[in-house]
Amino acid sequence: MAQLWGGRFTKETDKLVYNFNASISYDKRFYRQDIEGSAAHVRMLAKQGILTEQEAEDIDRALQEILADVESGRLEITEEYEDIHSFVEANLIERLGDTGKKLHTGRSRNDQVALDMRLYTRGCLVETDARLKELLTVLLRLMKEHTKTIMPGFTHLQKAQPITLAHHMGAYFEMFKRDRMRLHDIYERMNYCPLGSGALAGTTYPLDREYTAELMHFYGPTANSMDGVSDRDYLIEFLAALSIIMMHLSRFSEEIIIWNSNEYRFVEIDDAYSTGSSIMPQKKNPDIAELVRGKTGRVYGALLSLLTAMKGLPLAYNKDMQEDKELSFDAMDTVGDCITLFTGMLDTIVFHKEAMRKSANNGFTNATDAADYLVKHGVPFRDAHGIIGQIVLKCIEKNIAIDDMSIEELKSFSPVFEEDVFDAISMETCVNTRCTVGAPSEQAMEQEIAAAEAYLKEQAT
Repeated sequence: MAQLWGGRFTKETDKLVYNFNASISYDKRFYRQDIEGSAAHVRMLAKQGILTEQEAEDIDRALQEILADVESGRLEITEEYEDIHSFVEANLIERLGDTGKKLHTGRSRNDQVALDMRLYTRGCLVETDARLKELLTVLLRLMKEHTKTIMPGFTHLQKAQPITLAHHMGAYFEMFKRDRMRLHDIYERMNYCPLGSGALAGTTYPLDREYTAELMHFYGPTANSMDGVSDRDYLIEFLAALSIIMMHLSRFSEEIIIWNSNEYRFVEIDDAYSTGSSIMPQKKNPDIAELVRGKTGRVYGALLSLLTAMKGLPLAYNKDMQEDKELSFDAMDTVGDCITLFTGMLDTIVFHKEAMRKSANNGFTNATDAADYLVKHGVPFRDAHGIIGQIVLKCIEKNIAIDDMSIEELKSFSPVFEEDVFDAISMETCVNTRCTVGAPSEQAMEQEIAAAEAYLKEQAT
């Protein structure tokens, strides 16, 4: 297969060098974007009188035929071609002869691949956003269903204070909501068209870059042709956003793995998202959660790889930038799959409410409220803190909860205690007296849920 650039060379490239240089094995997934960009370029060339209307129509028709043939399987993208651009152009020339050779007028592979990567990334970004919205929809449902489901809140993996499952799910709602905001910000910065930048210095042809950008739904053309072909900031930003998404999914997965353990038994993962052991018949393993947690590292790796590849590159295009694809594609695929599978797992999970409440009861999560009770009855906070600490020690010794102590036992630590202390330190009271914005009380959660619902409705318009 003759290279598009072969005229300057007097002998063929070494086969090993050719294979090392070629990108068709992975950039073939660009076929749709490459054809879309070529079709827009041809329409602009005709508008500018650089091609005749008939030539543009013939090229566009042939491009659409190539697209249809690839998608139907009639035409295979093989590795005899150096890259996806060579594949499309070679097949166009085969169908149209000399007319097909005019496709590349006013264009370089540098701005062509920059366009393809930007189009592909933009599409993946939109798809990732849609997947996150599905996850947020599941989280909102759980928030609505579990405003009364009491569970322990943790710090340092130690039981801290009672909260509700709705409150816990609400924390993840905010995380994934911020992820969508990051994606939106990236879209706003990246949605400019590099086509027409040429190799680096534009072209002498009277191209209408604004028109080409409009045809492909960009906000406009990139402002500088050198930056147009050498910018990968948008991809680095996207990989950073994907890494943060995976970090959030990994944290959530870690909690589900813990909650699924025999020691906690907070959740029952649906059979469809679990596997068994080859030797231990009693096992039901949280494999999806573990794989999501494990795959986070490979997405981080893609980000670090591209940052490293770009860090020493002078302007403008360098072949190093071909390394922006393989790991990025893998990261995009990985995150998409992880969000979808995690959403399915979360949507089908069963929460064991009684186990959660019992865990909150047995973990002294109402100790802070017991101290607050003393403070409200005139005991200085530092003294109250010490009194409750002594009570907790006694409870540990007797293997009971604070609520299990009699009023006489409590009074032996402080005469301030009265019968109303038991109501003050009940799980319901501990939760529902926390009414500040963002707190776990039913009143506060109603506001949080309403805001979450409004956010999702707004995003639907």
